[in-house]
Amino acid sequence: MSEITSAGRPSPGRPSRGQGAFEVLRAQLREAAAAFADGPDALEGILLGMVDDVDRAVREPLEIFPVCHHSPASALAMARRLRRKRPKVVYLELCEDMAPLLTELRNCRLPVAVQAFATEIDGFPAEWSPLSVVAPVTEASAEYQAIAYALDTPGVELVLVDRSSDHVFQWDARRAETTRPDGPDGPGGSDGGEEAGLHGDAVGVEIGDLRPRFAELEEHLLRHGRVRHWSEWWHQYVEQPLGESDHESYRQAMLLIGSLFRRLAPGDPHRLRVDEDRERHMWTRMRQHLAASGTDPADCLYVCGAFHAVSRVAEFGVGGAGGFEPGPRTATTWQYGLIPSSHAAIEAQFGLAPGSVSIAATVWAKNLRRTRVEPYRLAGQAGAKPRKKTGGQAKKQAAAPPQASPAPEAPAADRLSGFLRQPPVLDGLDEAELLGWSVEIVRAARRNGYLASTADAIAVFETSILLAGMRDRARPTPYDFQDAAVTCIEKDAVPGRRDVRRLVEIMMGGDRIGQVGYESLPPLARDVYDRLAPLELKLQQRGVRRALLDIAARPELEQCSDVLWMLRYLLPRGAARPVMGERKLGERPIQESWDLALGTHQRALIELGYEGVSIEQVLEQRLRRAAYDPKATAAGVLAAGEDATLYLRSRRLADELGTHALQVLSAERSVDGAPEVLRRIRRLLAYYRTAEPALPPWIESFVRTGYAHYCTLLPTAFTDDDATVRQVAAMLGFLFSMEGLALSLGCDRTQLELAVAQSHPENPSKTALLWAAQTQLGHLSRAELSARCGELLANPLVVPAYPRYLSGFLHALEPAPGLTGFVVEAVSNAFGRLPDEVLLPWLPTLITTLRSGGAELAPLLIREAGRIFPGRLAELDEWTPPWRAGPAAGPEPAPVRSGRPGGGGAALLAAHPAALDAVAALLGCDEPWQTAAPARTGAALTGRYPDTAAALEALLADV
Repeated sequence: MSEITSAGRPSPGRPSRGQGAFEVLRAQLREAAAAFADGPDALEGILLGMVDDVDRAVREPLEIFPVCHHSPASALAMARRLRRKRPKVVYLELCEDMAPLLTELRNCRLPVAVQAFATEIDGFPAEWSPLSVVAPVTEASAEYQAIAYALDTPGVELVLVDRSSDHVFQWDARRAETTRPDGPDGPGGSDGGEEAGLHGDAVGVEIGDLRPRFAELEEHLLRHGRVRHWSEWWHQYVEQPLGESDHESYRQAMLLIGSLFRRLAPGDPHRLRVDEDRERHMWTRMRQHLAASGTDPADCLYVCGAFHAVSRVAEFGVGGAGGFEPGPRTATTWQYGLIPSSHAAIEAQFGLAPGSVSIAATVWAKNLRRTRVEPYRLAGQAGAKPRKKTGGQAKKQAAAPPQASPAPEAPAADRLSGFLRQPPVLDGLDEAELLGWSVEIVRAARRNGYLASTADAIAVFETSILLAGMRDRARPTPYDFQDAAVTCIEKDAVPGRRDVRRLVEIMMGGDRIGQVGYESLPPLARDVYDRLAPLELKLQQRGVRRALLDIAARPELEQCSDVLWMLRYLLPRGAARPVMGERKLGERPIQESWDLALGTHQRALIELGYEGVSIEQVLEQRLRRAAYDPKATAAGVLAAGEDATLYLRSRRLADELGTHALQVLSAERSVDGAPEVLRRIRRLLAYYRTAEPALPPWIESFVRTGYAHYCTLLPTAFTDDDATVRQVAAMLGFLFSMEGLALSLGCDRTQLELAVAQSHPENPSKTALLWAAQTQLGHLSRAELSARCGELLANPLVVPAYPRYLSGFLHALEPAPGLTGFVVEAVSNAFGRLPDEVLLPWLPTLITTLRSGGAELAPLLIREAGRIFPGRLAELDEWTPPWRAGPAAGPEPAPVRSGRPGGGGAALLAAHPAALDAVAALLGCDEPWQTAAPARTGAALTGRYPDTAAALEALLADV
């Protein structure tokens, strides 16, 4: 604009009346175009077209009020205009389906965001779920001034005219080129921590996204304006001049800027089509409302972004041609509510410079003090300081009701010519303000670990003035002061959590974080706060609260514990974190300690309210959704069933999900989830065996089906390269640990023996695992297994692969824990027999293999080794491993001391027959006592039953 001003001086004698209000400006721009382009060219068409856009918007009977999002100048101009014009209808560029939520803003502390949320989508791609649209609202914004005026003024109607939230996604092509890349003002430059994520991945909707879409134009403005980012340029060259201007100058300047950015926007057909469809929709809705209500357009005000205020669609204006219908909405179910927002979240989502929204809030407060303009605030607005009104002001407002039409205004004259020609107003240096900033930033830096002193405060003061002078500014802006503070205070490293730039942002107003009031929360969130009331904590406040639950002394706190565990499952990490206590199947809590940050994660809690009316309902829906997902596995369904028992204590849901897990397991053709299936089914079996008199039917069916299923897959898994040794070991663990129950339910052990016999692995780890399975089945003795390991150690070609055999034996402890001693023997033999030149090269491989492949089984080996090996070093030299020791010689039999030549046992029984009589009665034997004969009783028994002796003789003959 500075180039246009310098070349566009008015020519004397050129008419300014009778040819339109902007003829003088057109002549100036025509001369400027000829000077810059060496003759009439496209530049002239652009410049004159901009004037035409402003002229058409100014002459529109329905007053158009162009704004820029979160602009203090726009908010100040809006407050002035509303008090002067007092319109009866306010049309606002905001999603039309968000209108019922605006009345809830009075129960919240700004900034907050109006949200439309959908999890059950119909008509959109499934990968888009969940859908979320947010419209943040701050006090220093023109839209809030319009909303507060319309809602608190009797007889004024507020009409939202933008497309619905459903059409936001209908018109969204989800293409990468439609998003603004991260740059100096992009989301990547914001350092707002967790506050920057308050909006999540929602699509942001703002009134007046006024920023050049032509990258070269933005670069040109930043370079010639001697600023680093767009927010600083806007503050320097738009906010400050417009903050001092009158209404018409503000409106025409904003229209001119909007026209400039619109005409120099790149030709993105998708984005241009969406913009024009939005403008057609808004003007169609306004004409429909005017026709239905009969309101005079002069009594209305249309609040929209400056980019849309100079629209060139055919539907533009009250007398526009045609109409526009966006088409029907999809069947998606939308939920609406308010979520907390923050300055950092707005900056991160809309690509603003870090701290720009906080600086805008500070400028807004200064403008109010300077101009003494009375802003509009919703009655009962939380967090707003009530303003005292004098008796004269109250009488004046009562005497002039807002709904009364103001006096007719004169037609708008050309204010742009004078506005563009006037030199920039150079504000004098406010030394007191700058000195206060310098002292305060040094104090904040010292509190955060910087070695700052009074000399640094002086340096910041002088550097701020120096930087402002280098940038052609008489008064340092907050951005100049921020650069000076970083230059003078921040050294090589940041000692604390915050750097100097962040400290300046906090000092300038801080990152204000909004809060949704209790009355505006969804029923689920209110129910959560009510059920946690016995904790006597202020959970709606931000920050971490420590909750101590002595359930043994106060049994009523067990319900709070149930709520907290469900919140831990549903909310993000950090919202509810257990410090002490855990929840396991079959156990009741005694004492628990929690760190709660529900106020910090209020957005996530509110979005739970869009899914149901209670956390139990939401948790059940999520468990069902996870279990019935097309990609769900048997392990995942079992996990959902376990969680249903653990958190909801719902036998009905657990049985339903368990039955579904049986179906999913039958359809699986891989063994990827075998370890998780084994772990969960063991835990569920242990729980039901102790908690209930009989196992649920689905558990028995699952064990029976799983036994046959894994027997079928076992031979393939042994040879499949994709199946790991841990997965095969889990399959064998299921088969061996569930064998007793499976056989009692009708399974056949022969199926397992055939599966093991048909397995022929080539991988060393799986080979060792197969040997362990054969040992467990009794097909291979421990001596034979030890001999095979000895052969492996004796073969130099196999020694490098011996760690993999050990890995297989280690995993074999899952199905056969009785082999723990043998695994200790195998490892010890390797260390004892192999020379150092062989042992040391594969020792790292052994360690990494054991650590990565069986870390959870290592404690078994350590415990067994501690039992076998001596506990003292001095005993090690004389110690002999039990597997190397020969058969131990038994002790000499003690002499029989009996008065009879026979065995002492018979004499003892004869002396005390009552014990034997009791055993005989227990067994049902009623035969009388007989006198023992001195003959050979064993031979008599053989003669009485000769078939047994004959069979034994035949067996020994075969051997």
